[in-house]
Amino acid sequence: MTVSTHILRRRRFLPLFLTQLLNAFNDNLYKNAMVLFVVYSVYNSAREEAKFSAIASGVFILPFFVLSALAGQLADMRDKAAIIRIVKACEVAIMACGAVGLVMAWQGMMTQSVAIPLMLLALFAMGVHSTFFGPIKYAILPQHLHKDEVLAGTGLVEAGTYVAVLAGTILAGWIPVEWAALAIIVTAVIGYATSRAVPPAPAMTDNQPLDWHLLRASFTLVRNTMHNRCVFYAIMAISFFWTIGAVLFIQFPPLAKNVLMASKEVASLFLVVFSVGVAIGSMSINALLKGSVSARNSPLSVIIMALFVVAFYIVCRMWGVSETGQLLGVWDFIAHPLAIALLLSLLGIAIAGGMFVVPLYAFLTTRVDPSQAARTIAANNIVNSGAMVGGALIAVGLSAAGVAIVDQLLLSAAMCLISAWLARKLCCAECDEAG
Repeated sequence: MTVSTHILRRRRFLPLFLTQLLNAFNDNLYKNAMVLFVVYSVYNSAREEAKFSAIASGVFILPFFVLSALAGQLADMRDKAAIIRIVKACEVAIMACGAVGLVMAWQGMMTQSVAIPLMLLALFAMGVHSTFFGPIKYAILPQHLHKDEVLAGTGLVEAGTYVAVLAGTILAGWIPVEWAALAIIVTAVIGYATSRAVPPAPAMTDNQPLDWHLLRASFTLVRNTMHNRCVFYAIMAISFFWTIGAVLFIQFPPLAKNVLMASKEVASLFLVVFSVGVAIGSMSINALLKGSVSARNSPLSVIIMALFVVAFYIVCRMWGVSETGQLLGVWDFIAHPLAIALLLSLLGIAIAGGMFVVPLYAFLTTRVDPSQAARTIAANNIVNSGAMVGGALIAVGLSAAGVAIVDQLLLSAAMCLISAWLARKLCCAECDEAG
């Protein structure tokens, strides 16, 4: 029996795994159902579609930047399992609000004035929800798992997240929007039920007063975390990785529609392939490192990722315009001579990305005092979200400046090189610390 299958059978891990899986599924079902419906059924301009996709990403990410410090304090100073249950109860109300917006848009009722703002409001609230849940799902692992199980647990959480992203993305692209509205409410209720089984995870430090001054708390948290060289380089490398991911996810829907002349089901297929790839990479790196937490493979992984981004760009540039002028369905897309090369390039991007980022998350939770683990993840989320919002703004700015969506892919490739340099600095710091 492997470490991964062993911990999946234990109550100290399984309820948390299922809760975070359902959380990721619901986030992506809702967000993609909203974005795909608006891109394909409301707007008819490549610039407006790319702008809305970027706005949606920014709205979801913003709470991570503003509230992560408070979330980290709560997670370290209160029972993590209790916070999970409160957060999941809130999700039920948030998804009810989002479902109303989806149904209104489907019915064409005040789409621009009410339905879209309501959907974006629910997306923002889900960002708040995920801000408070995010530090816990990694920081709780060293508390419930043995030391030699943490990397496997981190890999399972990351792989489970992307399997859930996969499932949510498939449904968002294939089921009618009215069914998506029902599904997000049902999933929220089931997620709350699984959260009730997460074992207690009491605070590992004294119950200290919370700093409610959000900007000061954020600045202090990041400053106090970044003094550790290894943690600093790990956070910066992860931040550039998620900036790349944010830019790619923003580009996929308008790229599929306006460059590849493909339907929303194909745009959904892109996200599916990406999610499968990250899940494969997340599990593969655990087998490669044999349970040891190390960043030694990260620089090469992200360089390989950059090469696959360039390959993806080249294939997109070679793609011909549909002769009929109609959007390609999934089977017509797959029948295209370049489709397999395109999907394999995308899969390579994702696998390399998963192999890059999973050890870095495990690194963050194992190289700090357990009482500081959630705040370390929260500091990471603050820097990550700032970088991702920056990536979204760059994507919006490039689109507004008339830079073609396909050419923006080269930005992602360039950022991979920066991530590789940071990961290399982390490896050097790791060696110095070990020596």
